[in-house]
Amino acid sequence: MSASLTLQDCQGKYICITTLPSRWSLPAGMQPSDEAIFGPDIGARLVELKAGLSKAGDRAELEIEAGDDTFFEFRCRLIEMSNRKLHLITIVLDRTEDRRRERLLRALLREVSHRSKNLLAIIQSIASQTARYSGTLEMFLGKFRGRLHALSQSQDLVTDSSWRGAYFRDLLKQQVERYVPDNPDLVRAVGENILLTPNASLHIGLALHELIVNAVSHGDFVVRRRPIEVSCSRVEGEGGPEIHILWKEPVDKADSESLEASRAARFGSTVLERVVPSSVNGTATHTVEGGEVRYELSFPLEVMD
Repeated sequence: MSASLTLQDCQGKYICITTLPSRWSLPAGMQPSDEAIFGPDIGARLVELKAGLSKAGDRAELEIEAGDDTFFEFRCRLIEMSNRKLHLITIVLDRTEDRRRERLLRALLREVSHRSKNLLAIIQSIASQTARYSGTLEMFLGKFRGRLHALSQSQDLVTDSSWRGAYFRDLLKQQVERYVPDNPDLVRAVGENILLTPNASLHIGLALHELIVNAVSHGDFVVRRRPIEVSCSRVEGEGGPEIHILWKEPVDKADSESLEASRAARFGSTVLERVVPSSVNGTATHTVEGGEVRYELSFPLEVMD
C-alpha cells in the first residue's frame, strides 16, 4: 500500500509534503493549499474535515473516489510538537487495490450463493425423485448417497478450477475409478476433452454416474471384457456449435428386451432422458437395442469466460 504524508501548522499552512501520488501536483509558483493540491471538490471536503479538529489527539478520516476507479483514504490528526504548538498531520493512503479486492470478493460471494442455491435445488430434485423410485428406505439411502457422492465429486472439480468448470474426461474418470477400479481400461474415452461449464459439469457428471452404475449393475461388460466407448466432441448443430456426448455399451441381444423394460422403470432413466438434457438446454436419447445400450446427449456449446 502506498502512503504519503503532509504536515501543516495550526493555521493550515503547509510545512512539508512527501511523495504525493502523481495525479496530484502543485502548479509552479502557487501557494500550497488543499484546494490547490487536490482540486476544488476534494480540497473543500478536506478543509471541512480538518476544521472539525480542535485539540491535540483529535483525528478524522475521509475516503474519496478520485476518478478512474481509484480510491484514497485521508487520515488527519492534530499533534502537539516539541514547541507545544499544534500541527496537523495528514496521511494519504492508496486504497485502490483494497477496494478492487473487496468488490471481487463480494462478486465471488454472490456467485457462491447463486451456485449453492442451484446445487441445493439439484439435491432436492434428486432426493424427491429417488424416493419416488425406491421401494424401501434402504434402497433410497443407497441410491441417494451414490448420486450425492457423484454430485460432490463433480463439484470438487468445478471448485478446483476456480469455478471455470470441469473437463469431460475428468468427470468420466471419477466415475470409472469408483465403480470399475480394477478394470478402468474397459471404459474408453475418445474424441475431445472439452471443458464444460459448471452447470453442465454437475449434470454430465450425474449422467455418467447413472450410466456406469447401470452398466455395472445390469450389464456384463466386465465379465465378458467388452469395452464401453464414450465420446465427446464439438459438432455444428442447427442453432450453432454443440457438444455431442455418446455412450456405447455392448450387451447381449437376448438381454436387450429385459434391460429396456427395467430401464424404463428406473429413476436413472429420468435423469438421463429428462433432467440432464433440460438442465443444459439439450436433447437426449437412451435406447437398448441391437445388442447395445446407447445414450446420446447434445447441447449448445457455451463460450467460457
